[in-house]
Amino acid sequence: MPNIDPRTMRNMMAKMGIKSTEITASKVLIDSGDKTIVISNPQVTRIEAQGAVSFQISGDVSEQVSNVKLEISQDDIDVVSASSGVTDREKIMEVLQEEDGDIARAILRLKTEATSP
Repeated sequence: MPNIDPRTMRNMMAKMGIKSTEITASKVLIDSGDKTIVISNPQVTRIEAQGAVSFQISGDVSEQVSNVKLEISQDDIDVVSASSGVTDREKIMEVLQEEDGDIARAILRLKTEATSP
């Protein structure tokens, strides 16, 4: 209905039991498991009708691939532990995750952290 005055539209919606509210937001994130949809500069409207709540969102859309946890083998942990001298399994796994599974970088980082004051 392109030529309807916004006030008239609100009144018609109110008569039908539909309530809409503008929501101020700076960013909207939709996490779908393997990716995150990011809506920047969003215009968000909350719509309540017949007991159901829905949202209408528009803005600048982009997608980001979610961080997928690497599977780290016990052999990798053993190699890093033996080479770095670190025995904390959780710390080794954390560093391997942060270094994208790169064993050499993990060893260097753990050795550097162990010698840092």
